[in-house]
Amino acid sequence: MRKTKLIMLSLLALAGACSAAMAADGAVGRWKTIDDKTGEVRSIVEISQASDGSGLTGKVVEILKSDDGPNPLCKACTGERKDKPIKGMTILWHLKADGANEWAGGTILDPNNGKTYKSKLELQPGGKKLDVSGCIAFICRAQTWVRE
Repeated sequence: MRKTKLIMLSLLALAGACSAAMAADGAVGRWKTIDDKTGEVRSIVEISQASDGSGLTGKVVEILKSDDGPNPLCKACTGERKDKPIKGMTILWHLKADGANEWAGGTILDPNNGKTYKSKLELQPGGKKLDVSGCIAFICRAQTWVRE
């Protein structure tokens, strides 16, 4: 009986540790981007921890629907991203944990208009949907991405 209790306590501790780790990395993974106007899946973005420790970063790994063909370029972008392929482009960066299942303080790029916005992410309960928003001043735009 005592051995069974010890095993159960060990399993509960392990489950708690796994849950905490999953919450910390909850946004890490591959996400289908959903167009907020049409509801269509447009691309797959892979979110990961930045290798330099600056927070979460997101890169377009697949283009599923584009008005400019299968390999669109970021025509509206400026600087180093100007006329570069959107596939492979980092569009999210510097997002830091801001509470349980929330990340903020980062930047998001909209390759369709070349503009960058202050961004935040919030993982919905269940971990299958991610609310992504970008804001300039008090004007915000939001999308819900779905885990692949």
